Amino acid sequence: MKVKTLRRMLLATLFVLPNLLFAQKSDFKSQLESITKQIDGIAGVAVKDLGGNETLFLNADHKFPMLSSFKFPIAMAVLDQVDKGKLALDQKYHLTKEDVQLKTYSPLRDKYPDGNVDLTIADLLASMVSLSDNIACDILFKLAGGTKPVQDYVHSLGVKDIAIVANEEQMGQDWNVQYTNWCKPGAMLQLLDIFYKGKNLSKSSHDFLSKIMIDGPTGMNRIKGQLPKEAVVAHKTGTSGTNDKGVMAAVNDVGVLKMANGKSFAIVLFMSNSTAELKAIESVMAQVSKAAYEHYAAK
Repeated sequence: MKVKTLRRMLLATLFVLPNLLFAQKSDFKSQLESITKQIDGIAGVAVKDLGGNETLFLNADHKFPMLSSFKFPIAMAVLDQVDKGKLALDQKYHLTKEDVQLKTYSPLRDKYPDGNVDLTIADLLASMVSLSDNIACDILFKLAGGTKPVQDYVHSLGVKDIAIVANEEQMGQDWNVQYTNWCKPGAMLQLLDIFYKGKNLSKSSHDFLSKIMIDGPTGMNRIKGQLPKEAVVAHKTGTSGTNDKGVMAAVNDVGVLKMANGKSFAIVLFMSNSTAELKAIESVMAQVSKAAYEHYAAK
């Protein structure tokens, strides 16, 4: 009798548990949908428990403009060439007056307005990722052989739903060009997962990129905006300008978050074509990130 009762209890548990997990995931998705509806535009969200298999997507099939969040895969591609001996972190690049003529966001140009300084590839990577420097980005594109080798590298990892076809200078020349560097939320999530596992880059390259993603001061009100201070976030932001209709093409933040309990999850936040104020968009992003943090902390 006791054996039969135990068997019934086990069968009941096996039936109830999957349904409970499905209900929790459904509630989580509904919560994120409710948060993102606070503003107009299109919200692309992808979240993955890096210690398990749970994933969640909003607008999974939309092609979102990446803006500077594409500097994360660019850095991966450059570091792959470092690992293969084609480039070296201590390799010098002479910054010229011509390099700093581009009218774009560049702390590097602000620091060296006349150029005429030798920088290492490590310096350029840190400027591009941590400070989101556009001039450093285009120099690294040049050193890596252009946009095609970078895109080919990402595609070689099995990440297909992403296009990297224009550099920063080209994006700055025409509003529509920024939309040609697109990514589906799942593709960026896949890339973050690959990076987290540390199998595509050497340990030294992986650790270097992790550090400059953690150290970056940009986007403090996005993924990190409402998280506990002990959360460690390796991330890359992306932000467009606003057109004459008041539309922002993109406000993005993508990264890997390590919680105080040691668990980690990857999160992709693409907010596109919104007329809301930047502060409101970032607030929504922070709320989504906080909800994900609380969801995985409770598991």
